[in-house]
Amino acid sequence: MNLLIPNLGSTSLKYQILEMPSERALAKGRLERVSDYREAIAQISTAGTAVDAIALKAVHAGPKYRGTFVVDDGVVDALRQFLPAAPAHNAIYLTAIEAFRQALPGVPIVAAFEPEFHATMPDYARLYGVPGDWLEDGVAKYGFHGASHQYIAGRVAEMLGRQPKLVSCHLGGSSSMCAIDGGRSIDTTMGFSPQSGLENATRHGDLDVFAVLYMMERHGWSCDQVRQQLARGGGLAGLSGVAGGDVRDLEAAGTDRATLALQVFVYQVKKTIGAFAAAMGGLEAIAFTGGIGENSARLRESCCAGLEFLGVLIDPARNAAGTGDRIVSPDGAPVTVLALATNEELIVARRAWRCLNTSALAAGSAP
Repeated sequence: MNLLIPNLGSTSLKYQILEMPSERALAKGRLERVSDYREAIAQISTAGTAVDAIALKAVHAGPKYRGTFVVDDGVVDALRQFLPAAPAHNAIYLTAIEAFRQALPGVPIVAAFEPEFHATMPDYARLYGVPGDWLEDGVAKYGFHGASHQYIAGRVAEMLGRQPKLVSCHLGGSSSMCAIDGGRSIDTTMGFSPQSGLENATRHGDLDVFAVLYMMERHGWSCDQVRQQLARGGGLAGLSGVAGGDVRDLEAAGTDRATLALQVFVYQVKKTIGAFAAAMGGLEAIAFTGGIGENSARLRESCCAGLEFLGVLIDPARNAAGTGDRIVSPDGAPVTVLALATNEELIVARRAWRCLNTSALAAGSAP
């Protein structure tokens, strides 16, 4: 079976076609500066390769959809229902579903939702202290970047020959961390929405909701006005005054505000490593991935500085040099620190393959 896996970013569209279950790449491409996803999807080149199904890395559709599902009206309705919780992400995927249905009619579409990996979180880590009726409406911690954290868990286990007590740090324009014990997610920083947790490039991190209510009442802002401000002008951009909140731009700016924004980000990462070590009852590995985590030696060093009491050490030469998946801590260090490339598309393809295989077996036919 040939799966088309599009990875839809805020301004880009990466895609590849994988033959499953061999996981052999048959075609791939990337479109930049995307403003119209319908047009971008129409430009996808399959290089003459037949597409049997489309697998999307979907984000948020509430409590009924924490796994992988063939897209039907129920999935679409749930994506629309939770659009206010993930406006940037769900809007893109709703558009993509419509566009693929038009471009490739009859080809099944599978949605692999990001909270799937976090379904193993215990209730005491997942639930908020909100009124009981809110829980019935699906207000709880879901967690996101699940495909990335799942891939990192498997890659670290492969490199170390065991499944350690691991903190996975997916740091980029969108950032989250995950405590992984025995290959299973037991806690993560993002909660009900991708807005929460660490500061992102333009999205705020954890925030006292009464601060939001205070500002709404003080200025007479509508829900949509606040949503736009916190999604597009918060996070590192809001702290630094640097539009877009890209860490590279913050480092280049060198202003007091930009420096403080980076300090806030590093502090949150460092604090969370300690908290997750406590949650797991120990710490054996830290993996940095994402555009920042994989590529910024300076940020990795800053995030680990001061954690020597946990056995976290960085080898300056290894950290500053080298390419590809690698260990950047000294030999024999109590905690292994790694810099890794993630592969969300591979996890999405595996999930979609299993989903389609199960659906075909249930229907009494081969996939």
